[in-house]
Amino acid sequence: MTSRRLVDFHCHLDLYPDHEALVRECDCLEVFTLAVTTTPRAWRRNQQLASKTRYVRTALGLHPQLVATHATEIALWEEFLPNARYVGEVGLDAGPRFYRSLDRQKQVFERILRQCAAAGGKILTIHSVRAATPVLDMLEQHLPQDRGAAVLHWFTGTKAEAKRAIELGCYFSINIEMLKNERHAGLVAALPPERLLTETDGPFVKGEMGQMRPRDVAQTLASLARVLGLEEDDLATRIQGNLKQLVSA
Repeated sequence: MTSRRLVDFHCHLDLYPDHEALVRECDCLEVFTLAVTTTPRAWRRNQQLASKTRYVRTALGLHPQLVATHATEIALWEEFLPNARYVGEVGLDAGPRFYRSLDRQKQVFERILRQCAAAGGKILTIHSVRAATPVLDMLEQHLPQDRGAAVLHWFTGTKAEAKRAIELGCYFSINIEMLKNERHAGLVAALPPERLLTETDGPFVKGEMGQMRPRDVAQTLASLARVLGLEEDDLATRIQGNLKQLVSA
């Protein structure tokens, strides 16, 4: 295990069977971890656990894949928002399984963006499967750069969409699965290094030893360093600096 401090900016800690122990592990190993939630009902318990730590933070989410069945929870999401600095997982999913709910997803996502803009200072981790352009359209329309910050989680859009996202001030959180795809790795290599963060998206992504845990973001760091042609320690320092820049904005 490396002694360098690592950053896992997108992990579903509450979907692991040892949720509480994993939160403690992140803190013990000094892995800066953003625990995303898929529904606002999950936020309170995650927040209670994270509030006892130095290195774990919780994001208030309403996952686009769950909007078809949980859209009414947007009211609960709004109730919790004043106490949440981080928001996620939110966004749009236009994949075949979820395309039918896309209009409803857009309604919910717009409401989320408007509320975040009104509150100011929120940091969002955003899902954009087959929906990069509409996500960017909505960010541009409803979340001015001086009212919040957007991190595109597992971004797989085009180079043109990536360029637009950069112009809109977006960051990108990179996981190891993205780097296994030649096209996606090429896209990542062209992104500004100062806009990059690392993530596991555990437990949905597998690494060398099975389901990725926040500590395994070291594998992501190593793969990303190879793609960028950088030393791991230098990249780790840059990622830490990027995170500090993001949260201090």
